[in-house]
Amino acid sequence: MGQTQQTENSEEIDVKMIQDMYKKFVMECPSGRLFLHEFKRFFGVDPTGEASEYAENMFRAFDKNGDNTIDFLEFVAALNLVFRGDLDHKLRWSFKVYDQDNNGSVDRDELRAIVNSIYKIKRGQKMDTPDGQMTVDQIVDRIFQAVDTDGDGQITVEEFIRGAKQDPWLLNMLKLDIKPTIWMMEQRRKSAHF
Repeated sequence: MGQTQQTENSEEIDVKMIQDMYKKFVMECPSGRLFLHEFKRFFGVDPTGEASEYAENMFRAFDKNGDNTIDFLEFVAALNLVFRGDLDHKLRWSFKVYDQDNNGSVDRDELRAIVNSIYKIKRGQKMDTPDGQMTVDQIVDRIFQAVDTDGDGQITVEEFIRGAKQDPWLLNMLKLDIKPTIWMMEQRRKSAHF
């Protein structure tokens, strides 16, 4: 019984959040299309700040049809996936954020760029590992050692998902819907003026 009540409450919160986001979306984008600069403003991201590159990669992952805009349906579909999708779907979406050139694999430079963005966002927090705090390059090296099973210097979506599922630390590092998305939602809430 308590479980049902909790589920109903979380669904109500989700609906309320979507309604609030729709209001904000319509106010920010009367055309019904969200461009990158509007996306950053929508989430309260400074265009030159620490989360700018991360926001650009999220924007690209949200833009399902590749037209360099996000309509409300793309926006809600992506948020629904991030907040309510199963682990495989979340990891596939995260992979799209990492795969900056959309070639179906992630190289060291792409991985380093996203890890660096996350590192900047989490600046006040430690990127904890069993050995203590790691640098961006150490994190990238550890991820490649664990995930790049064929050693070709590229991480495929299958390697990405398999590696994340096998190691809780990797899952925490690779699944992008934990801290950065929550941080972006907090930024949006701070800048929301309904």
